[in-house]
Amino acid sequence: MGSITLKQVTKAFGPKEVIPPLDLDIHDGEFVVFVGPSGCGKSTLLRLIAGLEDVTSGSIVIDGKEATDAAPAKRGLAMVFQSYALYPHMSVRKNIAFPLKMAKLSQAEIDAKVENAARILNLADYIDRRPGQLSGGQRQRVAIGRAIVREPAAFLFDEPLSNLDAALRVTMRQEISELHQSLATTMIYVTHDQVEAMTMADKIVVLHDGYIEQVGAPLELYERPRNMFVAGFIGSPKMNFVEGPEAAKHDAHTIGIRPEHLTISTESGSWEGKVGLAEHLGSDTFLKVDCGPLGEMTVRVVGELGVKAGQTVWLTPDPSKLHRFDGKGLSIF
Repeated sequence: MGSITLKQVTKAFGPKEVIPPLDLDIHDGEFVVFVGPSGCGKSTLLRLIAGLEDVTSGSIVIDGKEATDAAPAKRGLAMVFQSYALYPHMSVRKNIAFPLKMAKLSQAEIDAKVENAARILNLADYIDRRPGQLSGGQRQRVAIGRAIVREPAAFLFDEPLSNLDAALRVTMRQEISELHQSLATTMIYVTHDQVEAMTMADKIVVLHDGYIEQVGAPLELYERPRNMFVAGFIGSPKMNFVEGPEAAKHDAHTIGIRPEHLTISTESGSWEGKVGLAEHLGSDTFLKVDCGPLGEMTVRVVGELGVKAGQTVWLTPDPSKLHRFDGKGLSIF
């Protein structure tokens, strides 16, 4: 079992409260991603769950048992750090086996668990190498292997892919998702990258200044954001926002429209603008269009569009995809 419940948990460093009172339920077997901008409290929250930081007030319950004051080693959790935290003088085998030796398991048990982890993570061919002889992705697998052998109630990942290049991040993202499917163990994953959150999570927790802005499935947050912060943070490129008379036409203080929900024409449309920057990404093109008092709009076009910088175009939003927000930035459904 790997259920985790936070009840009115807070964290303060001196007079500064970085986590205001917070409630959260994480169910057994879920892949939960904490996402938000730098300084939003996501890593602090993970460390509170792990026991690496003390809770200022509130309680943490793991598998139905009070764990607020329990030592990290007594919580049944395994943490994978951004820095891998491997022993450079030890082989892959010894790095993975280290927590089992500390737990004083028999050599036969240790060997069986290490070999199983190496098989799951495709590390068998590198089992006798040292970390310095491995790629970044292989070192990350070793760090995950050291967590797997402990058979924890939940895995905690603190931005584990941030040191990898873009291509390797995509590969490791897939591998961690496949690992979750095969192990069916609770995983909590911290990232500032909303693409990682959208592609990996069963449930996303969006944090901002220590507060939970919204909790839900990826598509739920994308299609029905609770407020402008979530609407602007989830989705790449970010949502376009328009205020003033144009929003008032829709009985809103602000309207939002995603780049893929705008059509562009060189002949007619709802909003006139001039093309600025064009980013060609092969399958997609992203255009920046200056619509004067409405502001700059980002438009996503499949393939390429034969328009040039400075050219006048017209944009038309899909009315069924408009998001409306009130004066406090809350969604109007």
